Amino acid sequence: MGSQENINWDEEAGEIKVLGKEHHHRTAQTLSASLLRKKSDPELVNKVRFRVLKNLATNFQEVIFGTKLFVLFPAIPAAIVAESFNIGRPWIFALSLLGLTLLAERISFVTEQISFYTGPTVGGLLNATCGNATELIIALLAIHQGKIDVLKYSLYGSVLSNLLLVLGSSLLCGGLANLYEEQKYDRKQADVNSLLLILGFICHVLPLMFKYAIKPASDSVQSSILQLSRASSIVMLIAYVAYLVFQLKTHHQLFEAQEEDEGNKDAEEKPVIGISSGLVWLIGMTTTIALLSEYVVGTIEDASNSWGISVRFISIILLPIVGNAAEHAGSVIFAFKNKLDISLGVSLGSATQISMFVIPLCVTVGWITGISIDLDFGLLQTGSLAFAILLTAMTLQDGTSHYLKGVVLCLAYIVVSACFFVQKLPSSDHIANGNLEVPHHVQA
Repeated sequence: MGSQENINWDEEAGEIKVLGKEHHHRTAQTLSASLLRKKSDPELVNKVRFRVLKNLATNFQEVIFGTKLFVLFPAIPAAIVAESFNIGRPWIFALSLLGLTLLAERISFVTEQISFYTGPTVGGLLNATCGNATELIIALLAIHQGKIDVLKYSLYGSVLSNLLLVLGSSLLCGGLANLYEEQKYDRKQADVNSLLLILGFICHVLPLMFKYAIKPASDSVQSSILQLSRASSIVMLIAYVAYLVFQLKTHHQLFEAQEEDEGNKDAEEKPVIGISSGLVWLIGMTTTIALLSEYVVGTIEDASNSWGISVRFISIILLPIVGNAAEHAGSVIFAFKNKLDISLGVSLGSATQISMFVIPLCVTVGWITGISIDLDFGLLQTGSLAFAILLTAMTLQDGTSHYLKGVVLCLAYIVVSACFFVQKLPSSDHIANGNLEVPHHVQA
């Protein structure tokens, strides 16, 4: 993956210098988000006379104004003001969600800048960890507030969205844009992610099978399901660590193949902010994401009541679509350019990370804090996840793509979305320990 770059700060020029021409590894998620960035005008910064002020101006120009999503920036202070003055809970939810869309793209930029100084391995690990920072923070806050149903729905929805909507729209748009040209991709990377997704599904389906295999249900059965879920979560985390070693060390060439066409661009690339500035921005953005995520989790029921849409539909469908809109748009753009390896890296990589890292981590955090969180996501969610993984694996089995594959995946997502739209969330009387129980009059 190459050695570290030799990067120094030029005191006289007041800018960062890259001393040496080394390869800088970028994940598919980073490449995808980079399409929404815009080049800054150095002449504006050069007009600032004092070095400290020039450095500060450079940071604001690159971090705040260096994205095409800058128009969403006012949503962040607007959400804080709305919360402070209690101006409509649904408005707080909507504004926070828009703010998270911008921050998810910006935190990708900041982690990429930091990775220039840390080397390829640490940088790749940092990008992998922060790639789904929004979902992870929302999940941890849902645990803190005891909203286990929102936690499960949002994480399940993220996996489903990446497998069907993001991948499907990428294959559809890429196929239409390259209608008379066969699109090909490297199957090796897809196979690795598919294997991990299948392993994650096995860990999800076993607690569900256990619950239906042993009747009647009792407290001892629920305790056994919880123990099985915790053991499975440890296995999933071990598998994810092995995946990181495989991706960043032993078989990194499989994941670098997608960057061949970007070689000239990467060779000229250099960091635009310093490492200390990057760390400060990373801490500040993470804090802001946590604040907005707390608003989202705290106001989701009010938004549901106001809009007449179930919490389940908002958590499974709306949160993943809006929260990762920037990354998803980049995936579609790369498919337009006939670079499906990057599009697959975005969709399958994010789905794998959530399934094998974020979900078991939440179970483990709940275990440590004394909160019961299991891997039983319910029959409907687990069944639709199985069909999504199966459909995705069959779509990617031959290493080629056309628009019809994208059509099928998108239509499958629409059907699943319709299913959750018409299914209303039961009242809290039927929710026990984060698991939804179907009322007797519905079963009849």
